[in-house]
Amino acid sequence: MAKATKAAAKKTAKKAPTKTAQPNGTPEGATPEGTAPVGDGQPSLNILGQYLKDLSFENPNAPQSLAAQDGQPEINISVNVNAKNLAPTDFEVELHIEAQAVHQGNAVFAAELLYAGIFRLENIPEDALHPIILVECPRMIFPFARQILADATQKGGFPPLMLDPIDFASMYEKRVSEGDESPVSN
Repeated sequence: MAKATKAAAKKTAKKAPTKTAQPNGTPEGATPEGTAPVGDGQPSLNILGQYLKDLSFENPNAPQSLAAQDGQPEINISVNVNAKNLAPTDFEVELHIEAQAVHQGNAVFAAELLYAGIFRLENIPEDALHPIILVECPRMIFPFARQILADATQKGGFPPLMLDPIDFASMYEKRVSEGDESPVSN
C-alpha cells in the first residue's frame, strides 16, 4: 500500500504545471509584448560572493599562555566596515575585525580578520544606498566572519572567541555624525 501511494505521489509531482491565461490572453507569468517582466524595477540586494581576504592569529607567549591562569584575560575588539564600488551596481564590503587578549600585562593572543563580500544592489534609492552597503551588507556576512574568528582562536589553543552580534546601524550613525560624508570609495 505504501509503495502505491509513493508512486502516485511521484507521478503527481512530475506533472508539468498548468498555465492559465490572463484576461489579456497571455499565459500566467508571462507579460504582454512591450512590458517589463513582473518584479523588474524592484529593489534587490544579492550576494555575488564572499571570501576571506586576510587572517592573522598570533600566540606570542605559547606555551606559557596556554597554561591555566587565574582570572580572565581582558579582550579588546575593534570592528570597521569599508566598501568600494566595483561597478555601477556592485560593491565590495569589507568587515575588519581585530581581537586582542591581554592578561596581567602580557599578550595572550592577537587575531586580525578581513572578510569581504561582493553585493549587487539594484533599484535602490540613492538616499538608502549607503545605509544598505554599510549596515545590511556587513550584517549579512558577519556570522561567517564570526565563525572564522572563533575557529582561529580555538585552533590557537584557547576557547573559541564568540563575538556578540554587532549593531552596524549604530556604527553607521556614529560614522555619519563624525562627518564621514562618503564612506564608500570608488
